[in-house]
Amino acid sequence: MDVAIIDYGMGNLRSVSKALEHVAPALEIAVTDDPEVVARAQRVVFPGQGAMPDCMRELDARGLRPAVIEAARTKPLLGICIGLQMLFDASDEGNVAGLGLLPGRVRRFDPGTARDSAGGRFKVPHMGWNRVRQTLAHPLWQGIPSDSRFYFVHSYFVVPEEPGIIAGRTEYCSDFACAVARDNVFAVQFHPEKSGQAGLQLLTNFIAWQPAPAQWPGAAAQAGDTAHAMRT
Repeated sequence: MDVAIIDYGMGNLRSVSKALEHVAPALEIAVTDDPEVVARAQRVVFPGQGAMPDCMRELDARGLRPAVIEAARTKPLLGICIGLQMLFDASDEGNVAGLGLLPGRVRRFDPGTARDSAGGRFKVPHMGWNRVRQTLAHPLWQGIPSDSRFYFVHSYFVVPEEPGIIAGRTEYCSDFACAVARDNVFAVQFHPEKSGQAGLQLLTNFIAWQPAPAQWPGAAAQAGDTAHAMRT
């Protein structure tokens, strides 16, 4: 298996699959809820839509938590939308714990008194095209100019505790992190599969990406916890 797209019942993954098939027609790409298929894949895409508490519950119900943690430790992993948020410690949405692979929390947009460039109130959820400012050089940005537009649909955003992992930022209500990167993990709040040529280029870069395995303490600790749970 070349690429596994993790299916935990939250969101229509057809557009992700079709976009990857378009940029990599020679590869074997599977949408799967089978942890063993995820484990055998050479690279993993972790997408999702919906409420974070529901996503975490369904991920665990299908026994996919260990597979995601192991993938984050050992192979290229691309998180998309909720797949980005679930990598962090916790979310304000339902006050639910995430996977804890990256330090930080998921917060809800609070438009408050902020106004957009036309003087109107910001709407939540944030839906539409926004410019992404690249803040970290990374192979997945290759061939994509900074300030390229990507498509967003979300009400929550990540607040990483470590600024050094932020790979991209955008503005809506405020300036927020919309892409993070660490070792073999790259994750984005926007939807590359719905973002035209820039999104397809990012997916092409992901297919070609050859990172080293994860070295950060969070991944190692989570891997140890997962191995212990599987033994017991």
